[in-house]
Amino acid sequence: MKKVAVIMGSDSDWPVVQGACRQLEEFAIPYEAHILSAHRTPAAAAEFAKNARQNGFGVLICAAGMAAHLAGAFAGNSTLPVIGIPMKGGAMDGLDALLATVQMPSGIPVATVAINGAKNAAVLAAQILAVSDGALAAKLDAARDQMAEQIAGKEAKLQAELKG
Repeated sequence: MKKVAVIMGSDSDWPVVQGACRQLEEFAIPYEAHILSAHRTPAAAAEFAKNARQNGFGVLICAAGMAAHLAGAFAGNSTLPVIGIPMKGGAMDGLDALLATVQMPSGIPVATVAINGAKNAAVLAAQILAVSDGALAAKLDAARDQMAEQIAGKEAKLQAELKG
């Protein structure tokens, strides 16, 4: 199975990004987490992105706030799928990061999840990898079934309260 790279622009992103790592672990997807900055370590970030495919990665997840150019910098240096996590904070409370992540030029896409949407970034990475991995696809199906069962249980509880 290909690995997922989980890249954050700062260690302050780690409390949110851990949610992506936990989700990858639940699906038994190997990953590496790194701190690389599009602005403070541009050469190292570009080098990582350029070599990601040959280093066994299949998807790149990049979390950054404010100017949020990390996902775009990775997408500009790799043809692997890149998923951006815009991080909450700064003067616009994450809206600036969301807009910077989603507004990529034609030909250099970045899939973008919600502000602080680390878990969804990991699920999307799993879905991308599952295109060629039946066992992983089965895990995704089971996770969906479990979510449906949880909602059905909550619905039953609500209906019981309404009748009670």
